[in-house]
Amino acid sequence: MKKPLSLLGCALGASLLVANPASAMDCETLTLGSAISLTGKYATNGIHAKNGYEFAIQKIKDAGGVKIGDKCYNFNVIYYDDESKGDRGATLAERLINQDKVQYMLGPYSSGLTKAIAPVTEKYQIPMVEAEGASRSLFNQGYKYLFAVLSTSEQYLASAVTLAAEKAEESGKTPSSVKVAVAVENDPFSLDIRAGVLEDAGRYDMQIVVDEQLPRDLSDMSAILTKVKLLKPDLLIVSGHSKGAATAVRQISEQKISTPMIAITHCEAADVVGNFGESANDILCSTQWAETLSYEDPLFGTAANYEMEFKGAFTEYAEKTVPYQTAQASAAVYVFKDAFERAGSLDKEAVRDAIAETDLMTFYGAIRFSEFGNNIAKPMVLRQIQDGKYNVVAPSKFASHKVNWPRTPK
Repeated sequence: MKKPLSLLGCALGASLLVANPASAMDCETLTLGSAISLTGKYATNGIHAKNGYEFAIQKIKDAGGVKIGDKCYNFNVIYYDDESKGDRGATLAERLINQDKVQYMLGPYSSGLTKAIAPVTEKYQIPMVEAEGASRSLFNQGYKYLFAVLSTSEQYLASAVTLAAEKAEESGKTPSSVKVAVAVENDPFSLDIRAGVLEDAGRYDMQIVVDEQLPRDLSDMSAILTKVKLLKPDLLIVSGHSKGAATAVRQISEQKISTPMIAITHCEAADVVGNFGESANDILCSTQWAETLSYEDPLFGTAANYEMEFKGAFTEYAEKTVPYQTAQASAAVYVFKDAFERAGSLDKEAVRDAIAETDLMTFYGAIRFSEFGNNIAKPMVLRQIQDGKYNVVAPSKFASHKVNWPRTPK
């Protein structure tokens, strides 16, 4: 039987380890649990999420811990590797609750894994704050113990459809003339994105000329791109987590796809700039968060400060854009801190009620939960890769740069 991965296994930077040693020693331990993908097809983002959890845990520790009454606590997480498999995730959630006696959970990576674990935490009435499961199907089950800090998945690429409509009008055409191609993974998250795109395209009477599912292993979408090349859509939408994003950018370049607008999920997490260089230029990338946004809180400071300090702690990100999966994982830990302190108790029902009443501004954006547990206070934004940089281009009120359109294939 595998042992839980120790918190000490995280390589935190020296700047985080030396702060406030006295308060760190005085605080008791408050244990959270997480089954998360450290191997398998979701491993890249699972590791991003774990790093985000660990950064926030250390940041809270440095700031004096979680204050409950006249005591303080430092978070510790028991991690197990779910191997990117839903059945294993559910089994490990049972183990965390029944064997490790965990009373509070941080979510796994992906909507599919969250969907597998949520019935377990609900059965045992364990509050779970999750940061990586965006499928709207998670929030129509009547769960009372599931809370998500991120925007739901049907919103991810809505801005791309609107942007395509705006560009059509600017060029003297009608939005209804826009042809759209959609290629997504067969998982709850990506199928929600597809549903959202089809719904938004329908509002403009756009034509869906390609509507395909990516191969199961996400390693080859050349057949779909052959159709794209033949049918010449104005907008190509791709969603397949990190592996799908990498495959898309690589094969779009290899097949010299000239679609004027391409929008993809998980660009930063897949490091498409680092891996594919100029081939990634002008790709649009949906994001839950960007370091240029004007969000701020007392613990992490501004969005820009979060990125700077996170890169200092995890130097492997020094030359990369910090993925939003990491930022939202940190925000989930911050929600737990806020809820424990407002509840003034370790009673899980009191903590659950405090989470439900969250109304918190963070470096990641506003967090306020609906009665169904999804965050209703934070919008999605769209970034475009411009000369290797991720610049926010939509919606217009958040834009730091103008969109490059039509894209120029490299």
